Amino acid sequence: MNELLNRVDGLEGVAASGRPPAPTRAQRLARDAADAAEVRRWQDHPDVIALRVERVRSQVDRLCWAGIVLGLAFTMANVQWFAAAGSVPWSLPWLAAWLLDPTVSLVLLAILRAEQVTARYQVHTGRWVRAAKWLALGATYVMNTWASFAAGSLAGVVLHSVPPLIVFAAAEAITDLRDKLTEAVRVAFTNATERAEPHEDVHESKPSKPRAARRATSVRRKLFADYLDEAKRAWTPDVVVTPAWIRQVTGCSRGLSPRLAAALADEFGNTPDTAPHGEEDQS
Repeated sequence: MNELLNRVDGLEGVAASGRPPAPTRAQRLARDAADAAEVRRWQDHPDVIALRVERVRSQVDRLCWAGIVLGLAFTMANVQWFAAAGSVPWSLPWLAAWLLDPTVSLVLLAILRAEQVTARYQVHTGRWVRAAKWLALGATYVMNTWASFAAGSLAGVVLHSVPPLIVFAAAEAITDLRDKLTEAVRVAFTNATERAEPHEDVHESKPSKPRAARRATSVRRKLFADYLDEAKRAWTPDVVVTPAWIRQVTGCSRGLSPRLAAALADEFGNTPDTAPHGEEDQS
């Protein structure tokens, strides 16, 4: 009894002071759980997942470009020395020799920049593009290692071979990496969209325009709108829309068929037959 009176006295003291009571441990945990659920909901959002892969692709692009530019800068001095061929420093032939490497490197960088865009949209370039890229890389390699081969210096050959070969490998790999990262963005977005679909309203007759626009980019997987269009084409006025009938004409999963039946019934103004799964399978 005394303990209860002490608690009442404490509450009266808080009310008199005008300050709200401190949150309890349960209230703090409930607030943390709500915050965590909100963060997790946004982390699983399709656009957020696709954005993460896009950021990785940007990092890969920057690192590859940095390595290619540094490798070409290293080869510039060797190509100038090869082109100068013992000319007097600061003479006209010596100065003109500095133009050879930028001529080859700028063509190579232009091709790689174009492939950066085409690979993003998975558009493959022709044979002439690859031939020009290989010609530029091969010319750079020959001009870098010619003097070492002529002198019989194995160490010089290895030293001057590494940068051009790294540039060559990076130029070939970066195209495939961009193509695969584009595919990764599409797959990640599609998977995240499919995980989010069960939380949609089952009475939604048509997808909203932003969702329809996003689904149009996911051509590799059959989505809710595709199943619904397929059921619409198979429906006739004498058909009773049931989840079992939906599965029969579309081949969708058992969990998706009730949503499709409800959406199709709303579309044509019918009432879907929502019999239990065991009864509708026997029909």
